[in-house]
Amino acid sequence: MILNTLPRKFYLQDTVTVAKNLLGKKIIRKIGRNEISGIITETEAYKHKDDPASHAYRKITDRNKAMFGDVGIAYVYFTYGMYYCFNVVARNPKVAAGAVLIRAIEPEKGIKRMQENRNKKDLKNLTNGPAKLTQALEITKEQYGVDLTKDSKLYITKGIEVKKITSSPRIGIKEATDKLWNFKINI
Repeated sequence: MILNTLPRKFYLQDTVTVAKNLLGKKIIRKIGRNEISGIITETEAYKHKDDPASHAYRKITDRNKAMFGDVGIAYVYFTYGMYYCFNVVARNPKVAAGAVLIRAIEPEKGIKRMQENRNKKDLKNLTNGPAKLTQALEITKEQYGVDLTKDSKLYITKGIEVKKITSSPRIGIKEATDKLWNFKINI
């Protein structure tokens, strides 16, 4: 285990709390001998029975089963028939399901590879959305179920100190729009 890798207990908290606490943390993706990384700058919390916008709201399925499993695990899903989204399973142990969508990162290491992966040079728009981030980091269904608390091909570590967090409604949902569970920082 890497010394700075976030431990499983980090994810054993309320999903909204974990969504805020993931801001400023570093996501690291290893591909062969290459490492690409970035600082998490935007997240969204998705809970269980109290959140009709969550994949876990109705019942467990093959797609969402990771949300009901161990915390600290990657939940990757395919959306709109063309994009992957990367989530981290996180919840209070008394709750059956929950996950945090990683919406954006500030690229740090391996920027050239990220640009090649996205066929984009513009740093501002390189990883500022959930599908952009998964394309840049080469995250696909292959990473579904990866334990993010271990030194593997995908994990999260300590990052930078966060001073100010802004919250707003989650993006692209039609239900539970009153919940201000989208969180951002500016670096």
